[in-house]
Amino acid sequence: AEKHAGVSCVTASMDDIQFEEAARIGQIITIKAKVNRAFKTSMEVGIKVTVQDVLNNVEKIVSAAYATYIAKPAGAGKIELEPVKLLSTEDYLEHTLAIERRKIRLGYEQVFRNLMQESNKEGDYYDTFEEEDAVPTDLTHVQSIELVQPPHANHHGNTFGGQIMAWMETVASISASRLCHSYPVLKSVNMFKFWGPSVVGDRLVFNAIVNNTFQNSVEVGVRVEAYNCEEWIKDQARHINSAFLIFNTVNDRGEMLTFPRIKP
Repeated sequence: AEKHAGVSCVTASMDDIQFEEAARIGQIITIKAKVNRAFKTSMEVGIKVTVQDVLNNVEKIVSAAYATYIAKPAGAGKIELEPVKLLSTEDYLEHTLAIERRKIRLGYEQVFRNLMQESNKEGDYYDTFEEEDAVPTDLTHVQSIELVQPPHANHHGNTFGGQIMAWMETVASISASRLCHSYPVLKSVNMFKFWGPSVVGDRLVFNAIVNNTFQNSVEVGVRVEAYNCEEWIKDQARHINSAFLIFNTVNDRGEMLTFPRIKP
């Protein structure tokens, strides 16, 4: 991203992160990234992670993701980006798909706003929800607090997006495990949105809760709020991240287990 923009960049969001394979100790990880398309002041970067087993030389895809970056200007204005030079058929395909992914992302946000307005009107769904053996969502709530230290931040002093995601996965995994009573496996991360930055010295509060179960998978919502020292004393939080993490779990024979229903 910084190579294309010629200046420092910050992550705005991560879309459709899928995990196809687990990476283990002793395997070789290869990470490839390229700018797929520039949207005037933002750009989409495609990221592909593969793993190679040194014993059998087999290479498998671990993960694929699409990140949206914006250029970080020196002043208050925005930096307009140059169009991406397309050199191959694959470049043209990703360039075309990038605009469709952007439409979907913006469409998600509008759908969410509409749903929130409708839920505020109805609001009594949980009073009429009845199902035997359903687990109350309160039992899946997990909270964690982390202090951002220098190793957690980049050269701008902003917390690494990957570090935040790692903390989010940990708290979400604990939340999911309270339903399955096993070790859940992360399969995808949806709508990982950066609403604002956090810096060294901030306290980050992670809240995770199971939103719903779907037979063999479970969705955990995670919200991240940041506080500096003054905000911590005044209890004035900054909402900096949200994401939805999808887990499943398997038994010793590799068979996927069923999650119990939950009661909102």
